[in-house]
Amino acid sequence: MSSVTIGIGGAAGDGLDKTGDTLAKTASRLGLYVHAYNSYQSIIRGGHIWLRVRLGQEKVASHGDHLNALIALNQDAIERHAGEVDPGGVVLFNADKLRCNVPLAETILAAPLPVGELTKPFGAIQPIMQNTVALGALLFLLDLDFQITAEVFADTFGHKGKAVVDQNVNLARAGYDYARERFVPLGCQWNFTRKRRPFITGNEAFCLGAVAAGCKFYSAYPMTPASAILHWMAAHGERCGIVVKQCEDELAVANIAIGAGFAGVRAMCGTSGGGFALMTEAIGQAGMIEAPVVIIEVQRGGPSTGIPTKTEQADLNQVFGASQGDFPRVIIAPCDTRDCFHSAVEAFNLAEKYQLPVIIISDLLLSEHPETIEPEDLPAAVPIDRGEFVTEWKPENGKYKRYAFTPSGISPRAIPGTANTLYVAASDEHDEEGILISDVFTNSAVRRKIAEKRMKKLGLALRDLPAPQLEGPLDAEVTLIGWGSTRGVIHEAVEQLAAAGIRANQLHFKYILPFHSREANEILRKCKRTICVEVNATGQFARHLRAESGYSVHDHILKYDGEPFEPGQIADQVRAILEGRTRSLDVTSAEAREIAYHYIRSHLNEDVRPGQIEKMDGNGLAEMLWRIEIVHRDSGEKQGELRVGVETGSTYSWQSAS
Repeated sequence: MSSVTIGIGGAAGDGLDKTGDTLAKTASRLGLYVHAYNSYQSIIRGGHIWLRVRLGQEKVASHGDHLNALIALNQDAIERHAGEVDPGGVVLFNADKLRCNVPLAETILAAPLPVGELTKPFGAIQPIMQNTVALGALLFLLDLDFQITAEVFADTFGHKGKAVVDQNVNLARAGYDYARERFVPLGCQWNFTRKRRPFITGNEAFCLGAVAAGCKFYSAYPMTPASAILHWMAAHGERCGIVVKQCEDELAVANIAIGAGFAGVRAMCGTSGGGFALMTEAIGQAGMIEAPVVIIEVQRGGPSTGIPTKTEQADLNQVFGASQGDFPRVIIAPCDTRDCFHSAVEAFNLAEKYQLPVIIISDLLLSEHPETIEPEDLPAAVPIDRGEFVTEWKPENGKYKRYAFTPSGISPRAIPGTANTLYVAASDEHDEEGILISDVFTNSAVRRKIAEKRMKKLGLALRDLPAPQLEGPLDAEVTLIGWGSTRGVIHEAVEQLAAAGIRANQLHFKYILPFHSREANEILRKCKRTICVEVNATGQFARHLRAESGYSVHDHILKYDGEPFEPGQIADQVRAILEGRTRSLDVTSAEAREIAYHYIRSHLNEDVRPGQIEKMDGNGLAEMLWRIEIVHRDSGEKQGELRVGVETGSTYSWQSAS
């Protein structure tokens, strides 16, 4: 197997994150590539949390779409995910509390672990550490070096003392030894290079890029999924020489960052869509006074509070329209974790060179999922371009004009306190010296020239940005278009299509504004069929592409349920489009099962689960129904039925069997 995907399922508080992190760091230190994704909820305890960790001999670009192994920490995880395990895989679970009550293929190993027996020698509290025991068993099944895991435990828990480290090592060893005595490894053929690679998230990469670029100020108000940037900056800011300010709201966040940029330091702020909405007036001021500032907008499911812990690419229209009026801004959409680092560096250079706000638009998937990247992709020394910076102004050169008309539109910038450079900077429209013109009757010519001066910079900035490149065969029968975080998953979908005999290629966009309209049109008009893949409901990037280049895509693949794309989902929809099959928006049986789980959690009790599901007539209702049996988890005895609309997903009725 060139790659292996492990799923870890349970409730919030079961230790999924630490289990996955330990596994990922073990694999990374052995020289394997790792890509992880944590599907979590906005709760501290309970619910259903689902973590996927993918390991590969070569670089893996997504969290995949299948499982080779499942660690189930509660009954929910078995019932929901055991069916996703491929033949030849394994399901690990605590035999003291759980049972594998779903049918498995003959070649899938059901591996019950007697957690109570294995942990008894180490104390009464140990059974709650079932995740550590299961991790140990998994290490054996995946042929991973246990000693490396012991080192990871020492690094992770060393600050808590030797007793805690030994506790984790002993419990994992118990699971490892139990599996070695009873099970057969999955047959992974690893070649451990033991090259250590950083295992970091996109948010951490943004921070590292900002440090390398010379960022000296960061402001934020905590908002998922951008909060981790604030956490990192707060923890490391003092050592890195960065002033970190948690403000009372996002209005203050943006204004204080703009003030820092105006004062001459490299400044950045971060938020998600709701916070960005509050920043928009301040962003307009940055455009008016031509102050450099970097803003990271990490998208999540909206509108309003939306889904704080789920991903989406639906804020593109918002960042286009932030603030009123026309002014230049640069919008960058990084494609992977490595790109987050370099995009941060690039953003600071563009902001200062062209004296404008630069928005980095990310999303929860890109910002929060961790993956391994090459250490050389995180250089300490990066190119720095501070643009037209005035450090001295001689009176004999004439009066200093902060907004002087120049062929490029870029005016020499002086920071406050530079001798002989006194000027006015305000949110009103102004002339070259910064003097407002709103009350001057001869302002029309000045207004036109100053607006043209600002907008010139956008065309100039475009020359600094690499144009998109078509990836894959030129004679492909279908071209998949994407932007931002979908690059890796689209790439794997293209590979799956090729394996199925469908020639596909990929055109991906990182630079959203300014836009390479001519280059995009030249590429796309030669493509046979184009499909735009986006994580939103309205095809926002496809609309932008059409507005900028005049090119209209043939089809869309859109996802807006809060979860990221999987390669197989894209490949399946491409095949359906090529075959002329219309995509149904009806609730699937799998979705009906999830609706039933939600109903059970909200209205029933944890002793029951969804059983058999089948379609039935609506009996006078306007739609067909899913009839879902609700059965007792232990006995399998029917407790009642739930009816869910096939078209609407509405819960129509609960009928008890008693």
